[in-house]
Amino acid sequence: MQTNLAPEYQNTPDGLAAEAILRKCVHCGFCTATCPTYQLLGDELDGPRGRIYLMKQVLEGAAPTRATQMHLDRCLTCRNCESTCPSGVDYGHLVDIGRKLVDAKVPRPAAEKAVRWALKEGLPSPLFAPSMQLGQLLRPLLPGSLKNKVPPRQPSGNWPGRNHARKVLLLKGCAQPTMSPNIDAATARVLDAAGIQSVVVGKSGCCGAVKFHLNDQDGGMDQMRANIDAWWPLIAPDTQSGVEALVMNASGCGVTVKEYGHILRNDPAYAAKAARVSELTRDLSELLPDLVPALRGKLKGTPRSPLVFHPPCTLQHGQQLRGGVEQHLQELGFAVRLASNESHLCCGSAGTYSVLNPDIAYQLRDRKLQNLQPTSAETIISANIGCITHLQSGTNTAVRHWIEVLDDALH
Repeated sequence: MQTNLAPEYQNTPDGLAAEAILRKCVHCGFCTATCPTYQLLGDELDGPRGRIYLMKQVLEGAAPTRATQMHLDRCLTCRNCESTCPSGVDYGHLVDIGRKLVDAKVPRPAAEKAVRWALKEGLPSPLFAPSMQLGQLLRPLLPGSLKNKVPPRQPSGNWPGRNHARKVLLLKGCAQPTMSPNIDAATARVLDAAGIQSVVVGKSGCCGAVKFHLNDQDGGMDQMRANIDAWWPLIAPDTQSGVEALVMNASGCGVTVKEYGHILRNDPAYAAKAARVSELTRDLSELLPDLVPALRGKLKGTPRSPLVFHPPCTLQHGQQLRGGVEQHLQELGFAVRLASNESHLCCGSAGTYSVLNPDIAYQLRDRKLQNLQPTSAETIISANIGCITHLQSGTNTAVRHWIEVLDDALH
């Protein structure tokens, strides 16, 4: 796609990056077939190709409008289009640039700004944990829209205390440790059973995705730098810490941390360190080939409850990891299946999307649950706290992280 950048964007990092991405697009429209919002709304401007045209117009000097902003806001950033695109268009990075440029020129209404500010400042805040605990205490009294975002309080069990020669770092995170603390503890217990020690650095925190994707890109990058500083003593090339990887058990965080190198590539003080972080980052499912032989003899006897797996978009499209969870859990004796249809489509959670665009998010949730069609004997499993919470709000079937199910089989 030929692009003639407006003078204000020529020779700027955003302009050059966007132009390089746009030049790969050949207008084929394959992306529209797998775009959740296009399927629901049927509007070309609510599909990747239409949004690309909108961003191209802005980069060429056209004045963006509230309608431009709305169509970009409606994008889930599920990156399904990237899996479909035959030309390798890097749509996820392009839409980050497009939203940044549009928001710089189109003011938002005060109420909308307030909600977005509360999300980007509240979720990573130390106040999030006590606020969530209060919400859990008052959960029976909450209206349905709030109750959907407040999962019942969950015990986490014990964190293993053994030391091992093999060590991995876990992200301290923000929402997951408060909303579902058992995921981190279960991760540590499963890895411990396989002879791997989990280490959490106290000064690490939110991966930066919440702020970055709510267009506080500077704030998100500050959180990324803070994590790099916290991890660096354990992952610097000359260290003897024994840490072999940064392991992410929330696929939304994982796709972001894997992109630290890209996001901070123009920061002279952090570019090399960020590239090192991205190089070491692994989704938890990427450890399964090592875990299966180590755990096979330690699981309780079969039969085990059958499972139906929802692979998050950040796993299957953002990280391009498909099939690993199902394959390796089956090797351990679990019965695992995917949705009967549309297993590639987003469930509607998409970080803060389900708060900002609830009508679309709940339509996608119900569509996903209909396609999953869990039986009374099955448990829905996933790999991201947002998907788990969002799906659970629409079903009485238990929705859990796959590592929790594996942990139960061990203990």
